[in-house]
Amino acid sequence: MSVATALSGPLPEAEHRSQLRKAVIASAIGTTIEWYDFLLYSTVTGLVFGKLFFPHSDPMVGVLEAFAVYTVGFIARPIGGALFGHFGDRIGRKATLIATLLITGLATFAVGFVPGYDTIGIWGAVILTIIRFIQGIGVGGEWGGSVLLSMEWARTNKHRGFITSWPQLGGPAGLLLANIAVLAFSAISGDQFLVWGWRIPFMLSIIMVGVGLYIRLGILETPAFRKILDEQRVERAPVFEVMKRQPRQVFLSMFARTAEQAPAYIYLAFVFAYGTQVLHQPRDFLLTALITAGVISLFTIPISGALSDRYGRKRIYLIGSVLTGIFGFVYFAMLDTMVPGWIFLGIILSFVPHDLMYGPQAALIAEGFTPRLRYSGCSIGYQLASVTAGGPAPLIATALFAAYGTGYAIAIYIAVCAIVSIIATMMMPDHTNKDISAENA
Repeated sequence: MSVATALSGPLPEAEHRSQLRKAVIASAIGTTIEWYDFLLYSTVTGLVFGKLFFPHSDPMVGVLEAFAVYTVGFIARPIGGALFGHFGDRIGRKATLIATLLITGLATFAVGFVPGYDTIGIWGAVILTIIRFIQGIGVGGEWGGSVLLSMEWARTNKHRGFITSWPQLGGPAGLLLANIAVLAFSAISGDQFLVWGWRIPFMLSIIMVGVGLYIRLGILETPAFRKILDEQRVERAPVFEVMKRQPRQVFLSMFARTAEQAPAYIYLAFVFAYGTQVLHQPRDFLLTALITAGVISLFTIPISGALSDRYGRKRIYLIGSVLTGIFGFVYFAMLDTMVPGWIFLGIILSFVPHDLMYGPQAALIAEGFTPRLRYSGCSIGYQLASVTAGGPAPLIATALFAAYGTGYAIAIYIAVCAIVSIIATMMMPDHTNKDISAENA
């Protein structure tokens, strides 16, 4: 008998609070590990992979080719969202999250062993592409489960924005750890960073996988999913059902993320190519700036989630979208001064508008789906934006700069993304502080 079926009925209040704390911690730490894996790849792409796997290309073309491989991981994410959404709605949140952690972690570990062009030619890039695809599938199933693990243990409706903002901390925390690891081994390896130094942070991910598994194995299945089991309302094909019953919410979720996804991956991945090749700044300087930005986000994300509980998900999200559209121009104006102080300030401020969206985003999306289809619906909607916005963003930014020679072309692209998010968000329902436990589709 599974844990989910054995534990029917409500838990005592003290036990419930304990499980909520464990679920929030497990979600935050688990997503931190998964995002460390995924964002480590983002960081190293702009610094290493163009030179290592495409050495005979022009430097900017090599970066473009490396970002094309990078994009493959984003294409895989909706597939992972659909695959693990299916299992998350059928066998439970906990078991599915254990699987996503293993897949992502082992794929990241494998990246550290991929030979470069000088060893096996183009096959290095081929192997890297396959691993990146597998990694993307794992990450694609992670977010929905982590959010639901926290949200479905919450007994009150009044703090869902704050509670579900904690799994979102995995993004900046993973970014922080990934950049610290690259910075540390950049210093340790020195001139050998392109030879072996970049590989160690990938190999170290196996330790973090062990920690994550230990934490997640200690969490019980959520009350919401146990209720679905008790009422025998498990869907045979939840992915098909959510696309049949709630397609509007799926696609609005996707478009609402455009202003959050595209600029974020410009600010954390493309900035390395732009910063080193155009602004001629040291990679360690850029890493330090992004580490500082990650520290700031550890505070701005939960604050934004809490603000959404008080003032409404849509209101805070729309403010973040508008500020993101404006800040793109400010960002490149700061960077193009070539003054290190202004560059540093531009980078550390870049995620503040983003966090106003990212903090309430989990609740805004997940609250809109009926419980028995929630894992599938929110995962697919969330991860489709990886194909339309997040994945192509560094590629588009690189192409725009190559064509126009100015960062302002990229700022216009960011502004267009913001307009898309504003329109989609205005069309979404707002379930702030409302009861979302009843089946509604």
